[in-house]
Amino acid sequence: MRTRSVRAWRAGVDPWSVGAVIIAAIVLAPIAAVLWIALFPVDNIWPHLISTTLPRYLKNTLVLMGAVGATTAAVGTGAAWIIARYRFPLSRWLEWLLLLPLAIPAYVGAYALVDLLEYAGPVQTGMRATFGWQTARDYWFPEIRSMGAAIVVLSASLYPYVYLLSRAAFREQSGSSEEVAMSLGAGALERFRRVGLPLARPAIAAGVAIVMMETVNDFGTVDFFAVQTLTTGIFSVWLESNNAGGAAQIASVVLALVILLVMLERLSRRKVKFFNLSTRHRPVERKDLTGWAAAVAFVLCLFPFAIGFVLPAGVILKHAIANADQWSNPALLGALINTLTVGGTAAIVTVLGGVFLVYGVRLSGRSLPRALLPVTTIGYAAPGAVLGVGILIPLATIDNWLADMVENLFGYDIGLIMTGSAFALVLAYSVRFFAIAQGAADAAMGRVSPSLPMAARSLGRSQGQTLYEVYYPLIRGSVGSALLLVFVDCVKELPATLLLRPFNYDTLATRVHNEASLENLGNAAPAAVLIIAVGLVAVGLLARANR
Repeated sequence: MRTRSVRAWRAGVDPWSVGAVIIAAIVLAPIAAVLWIALFPVDNIWPHLISTTLPRYLKNTLVLMGAVGATTAAVGTGAAWIIARYRFPLSRWLEWLLLLPLAIPAYVGAYALVDLLEYAGPVQTGMRATFGWQTARDYWFPEIRSMGAAIVVLSASLYPYVYLLSRAAFREQSGSSEEVAMSLGAGALERFRRVGLPLARPAIAAGVAIVMMETVNDFGTVDFFAVQTLTTGIFSVWLESNNAGGAAQIASVVLALVILLVMLERLSRRKVKFFNLSTRHRPVERKDLTGWAAAVAFVLCLFPFAIGFVLPAGVILKHAIANADQWSNPALLGALINTLTVGGTAAIVTVLGGVFLVYGVRLSGRSLPRALLPVTTIGYAAPGAVLGVGILIPLATIDNWLADMVENLFGYDIGLIMTGSAFALVLAYSVRFFAIAQGAADAAMGRVSPSLPMAARSLGRSQGQTLYEVYYPLIRGSVGSALLLVFVDCVKELPATLLLRPFNYDTLATRVHNEASLENLGNAAPAAVLIIAVGLVAVGLLARANR
């Protein structure tokens, strides 16, 4: 009887389902840890936070999110409409050039803008030389390290998210609706307001939601511009006040804000749905522009590209060339090796975990793995600083407990294995960007005909052999793209890296931040150029996938 029950238990346990549940639990654990620490802190400072700094942090964060969201919605949607509806000189080039600001991390754009526009920068120096001004009291110039500058930099860096989704939505609209509006006498602006914009609203809302989440996640830009947000508050309360519970409580506010944003975005898409009822879908014909109209369209599309890519890339490249000796700096080489090692490891682990999870859920008929699959994407919405709190505190506790146990048993101090190495960093990257790998694997496996794996199983192939021999050759391209995208995001990630890196362990992102924070942009430039080069590879891949 006992042997029969054991066999029945083993038959009911599917290792793929169990593995999928374990992976989902690992991805969700940091979020749960943040909520637990916030609810049960060692030192409860909620009353102090609410009466002092939290309202200012929250107000600045909401203002920044709202302003950046509105600006990127206007710039991204406007550029997408012009590109999707009109032809003018260099419009084909601008269609892809408008994506390039994605290769520039916002904090790099912040350093470049300050270097260009500060009092000792070339712009103000040229103004004083031209007009004979002697000091800053002789003329007015806007404050560079301010909320306004942070909004400009973040908007210039993030508008491509809205542009990419809006352009796809405008392209997919039917030419019939456009022709009906024209027959009723609607002009270009009226057609945009009454036809194009309502139909593209779900895509625009999705793009703006991504922009707002990236705005909440940002640390380098707001820290450099001295704008106190919830993310900078996490760093301040934890690292300066040495209060992990307070940091977790601020992180829980950030998490609640992000979850609310995701819910509002999905609710807006659910309420606004449009369907193409025509059996013969005909795309909108792009109209040729000439003269002043072509010039205006060209300038409107060129401006965001110039601010978001040409300006920061030009300033950084100038410093990189002027400080050519820094390319041979051992510290830069060490940061590059660390970045490749940690980013590459995290990308491989993340993609393998995503493939395993999706495949396990597809094999399982149980409700728990299927319910956990969409929830695992929350890591992408969680800012890096929030994940840093949720990972470092529990791992530090486990690390100390393990070190004490080994020392008591064997008399040997093994040190901090997980928090003293890059393990915590790899875990944070994997959780943060798991949604990319999971989404790519799920979409790729969904395109595989069910008859293929069924045929392999009927020929005696195991579940693992079916994955390797049937699925892998068919999803290899998508898996490779996900691998590259995760790696690029790991290279650019700053908040989680600052919190979780071991001592004296620099990546390209932290080296840029550290050097630029010391007003030494010359030393930061080579690392920034390498980050931009990696980002350009990802943008090229993205452009290729969205032809």
